[in-house]
Amino acid sequence: MNFWKALEILKNGWRVSRENWNGKWLFLTLQIPTKLSKMTKPYIYITIPAGSLGYEKEELMPWLPSQTDLLWDDWLEV
Repeated sequence: MNFWKALEILKNGWRVSRENWNGKWLFLTLQIPTKLSKMTKPYIYITIPAGSLGYEKEELMPWLPSQTDLLWDDWLEV
């Protein structure tokens, strides 16, 4: 599917990934802040599992799409 369909899936509370990402098992999640959050607006973060891309432990970090991410049609619901 394309990025815009993947974004709708994120908005519905599911996770998405790209078939052609270099790291295995990487996925995106949409975070909706609560009253306890330091962030005040929704944001997308990527989860990089331990052992993927050389990381020793699971890492969560903010994510921004590249031009390739926006234009390719290899998005998957996780």
